[in-house]
Amino acid sequence: MNTVLSRANSLFAFSLSVMAALTFGCFITTAFKDRRVPVDIHVSKVMLKNVDDFTGPRERSDLGFITFDLSADLQPIFDWNVKQLFLYLSAEYATKSNSLNQVVLWDKIVLRGENTKLNLRDMKSKYFFFDDGNGLRANKNITLMLSWNVVPNAGILPLVAGSGHVSLPFPDAYEATKSY
Repeated sequence: MNTVLSRANSLFAFSLSVMAALTFGCFITTAFKDRRVPVDIHVSKVMLKNVDDFTGPRERSDLGFITFDLSADLQPIFDWNVKQLFLYLSAEYATKSNSLNQVVLWDKIVLRGENTKLNLRDMKSKYFFFDDGNGLRANKNITLMLSWNVVPNAGILPLVAGSGHVSLPFPDAYEATKSY
């Protein structure tokens, strides 16, 4: 005869198997959903400075400042399997020394139940837009794009790019830096 412990072990193992099958079924219902939505990005101000870079050999590096407007309706992304979204605005550009540079300028976490309609005006970069040299000055193709990670209740963590981006040129000259 089976003891109480062996019966409890069998019941526990069966319960775990059923829960794993249910979790997989929940994941598969949203695994192939298209999570892209249209995004509207508008840049209102671009400023460029040449500042001392204290992280390496005492050289000067480009520091960009961007003021932007961002609007998107993220409601279609949320379903029963989405816990939160991690949004981030990134800049991609090429320089002589690197064929692809990617810099995150701004981010935000949107939880389930929060307002999913983004309508942000005159936002400034949350993080510094440093280039490891002078690759921002007179760069004619800097692309800003909004992307997000979907944090699900069950399943994989997809990385999705929004279906809207903006390319902008940077100035040919540096802004004058003020000394205090």
